[in-house]
Amino acid sequence: MNLEPFNKIIFVTRPVFPTIEEVTEKLRDIWNSKWLTNNGPQHTMLEHELKNFLKVPHLSLFNNGTIALIVACQSLRLSGEVITTPFTFAATPHVLNWNNITPIFCDIDAETMNIDADKIESMITPRTTAILAVHVFGTPCDVEKIQDIADRYGLRVVYDAAHAFGVEIDGRGIGNFGDISMFSFHATKLYHTVEGGALVMKDGYTKQRIDLLKNFGIKNEEEVVMPGINGKLDEVRAAIGRIMLNYVEGERLKRLRLHEIYNEELGEVEGLKLMPVCAENVKLNNQYYVVRIDEKIFGRSRDFVHDAFKNFNVYTRKYFHPLCSEYTCYRQLNSSNPANLPVANIVGQQVLSLPMYGDLTEDDVRKICAILKSFKA
Repeated sequence: MNLEPFNKIIFVTRPVFPTIEEVTEKLRDIWNSKWLTNNGPQHTMLEHELKNFLKVPHLSLFNNGTIALIVACQSLRLSGEVITTPFTFAATPHVLNWNNITPIFCDIDAETMNIDADKIESMITPRTTAILAVHVFGTPCDVEKIQDIADRYGLRVVYDAAHAFGVEIDGRGIGNFGDISMFSFHATKLYHTVEGGALVMKDGYTKQRIDLLKNFGIKNEEEVVMPGINGKLDEVRAAIGRIMLNYVEGERLKRLRLHEIYNEELGEVEGLKLMPVCAENVKLNNQYYVVRIDEKIFGRSRDFVHDAFKNFNVYTRKYFHPLCSEYTCYRQLNSSNPANLPVANIVGQQVLSLPMYGDLTEDDVRKICAILKSFKA
C-alpha cells in the first residue's frame, strides 16, 4: 500500500452536516413563527422526538452538556463529595467544582476504561452524596453494580453519557439508568445540534425542577422560585437537531463498518489493545475508535505515534490525556495521588483516538492502519 502522506488532512473527527436545503426550510419555519427561544415549537417537538428516540420517560433540552450537568447536580441537591473518574473530559469534574462539591477520583477498569465499580465502595465517606460515572467512548458502565452500591449507601447516581447517544442495554436506552443522565449534542458527536445537550430523568417532578433551574428559576411572569441559570436551547439549534435525527442511524452504520475494518487490520498487531468487546445485549453507537499502545511491546510510545501520524496528514487525539487528576486545580486532592489511580495512569499514557467519521472511506481507514503498523519497531 502507498504510504505517502494523505493529500488532505485526515482529522480525528468531522461534524455530520445536513443539507443546506433542509436547514433553509427549517429556518423559514422559524422566521415565519417569529419565535427564536424560550420553548418554541422546534424546541418542544425536538424534546418529544428525542425522548422517543432515546427511549426515556422524560427529557429536558439544554444549550450544552456542561450546563446540563451543572443543573443535574443542583436539581439533586448534591453536596460534599462525589465519586467520579479521572479518565474523562474536563467538564465532568468541573461541574462538581462549580457546585462546591469535591470530586473524589476512583480508578478505572482496565478493560472498559470506565470507573471501576469494584473500587467505589472503599471510597465512600460520610460526606459522599453521589456517584458521577461516565460511559467512556460509549461503552456502558457496570450500571447494575453501581446502582446496588448507591442503593445500599443512599447515594444518587448521575451518568455523563456524552459519548453514549443511542446506546442501549437489553433494548433499554442508556438514559434509563441512574437518577439523571446527561447527553452532549456538541458538533463533533454522532448526533448534534451544533452545540447543545440534554438531561434525561425518571420522573416528572425532577423534570419540572430542572426546567425551572435552566430558566433562571422563573415559574411565571411574577414568580421566581429558585436561583436558576440560563441553560435554554434556542429554536435554530433545535431545528437543526430535528434534522440531524434523520442522520443518526446512517452515520452509526457507516462508523460500524469502519470499526470492523480497524478491528480486521489491527486485531493481530502485538502491542495494540483495541476497543472493549461488549456483551451481545449492548447496542453501541460506534462514535469513537481508540487503541491503546503498549510501548514495551509495540516498540513505540503513544506520543511517538501521535506525532508521527502528523507527518502523514493524519491527526489523532490523546483522549483523555492528561488525566483530570493531573490538572493543577485537582492534583492536590488525596484521591489524585497516582498511587491511588494505577490503571488510569497507565491507560492515560497509552490511549489514542483514531480518525472516525462516516465520510472516511474504507481505503482511508486501511491506509491509516498501514501507517500505524509501519511505526512498530
